[in-house]
Amino acid sequence: MNPLPLLIILFITTIQSTSAQTLINATCKTASKTDPNIPYAFCTTSLLAAPASRCAALQGLGSISIRLIRYNVTDTRCFIKQLIKDKKWDPYQRQCLDDCFQLFSDAIDSVKQAMRYYNAKKFDDANVQISSIMDAANTCEDGFKERKGLVSPLTKRNVDVFQLSAVALSVMKIIQTGSGLI
Repeated sequence: MNPLPLLIILFITTIQSTSAQTLINATCKTASKTDPNIPYAFCTTSLLAAPASRCAALQGLGSISIRLIRYNVTDTRCFIKQLIKDKKWDPYQRQCLDDCFQLFSDAIDSVKQAMRYYNAKKFDDANVQISSIMDAANTCEDGFKERKGLVSPLTKRNVDVFQLSAVALSVMKIIQTGSGLI
């Protein structure tokens, strides 16, 4: 058996994977330099976690970043639903959780609409939808902060939604402006 075809396939796969990782690194480097809300490590880790990212072009990274928001928002909504079932919350905390549940329910619709706009290359409209998701995460978190000493059980999730949204906005900006990657 001739191992040459297998070696060629392995070589091509390695080149594609390396070039995709280079694109992700360059995209995240640009994003983190232009937006203080995007830590470089968070951006690269998030994008590389998506299997399709290994062979994606810049446009594909935009779709992937929006999909990551959708997964995160959906999972957070489910998590909130589970928290609400727990009887340990006082009325104020329960109201905060109910508010967050509604905000994340709306965010699911927003992220679906954002993907439709993105696919239609209506980046300004997609930007509005993703910005509303960022606002939802902030509003959810702020509800808990209104009562002194109250700690939100959703802080990490809200931060993740916010940062994933910032990554998506940054990728769209790079695509829109055609700005070079660092």
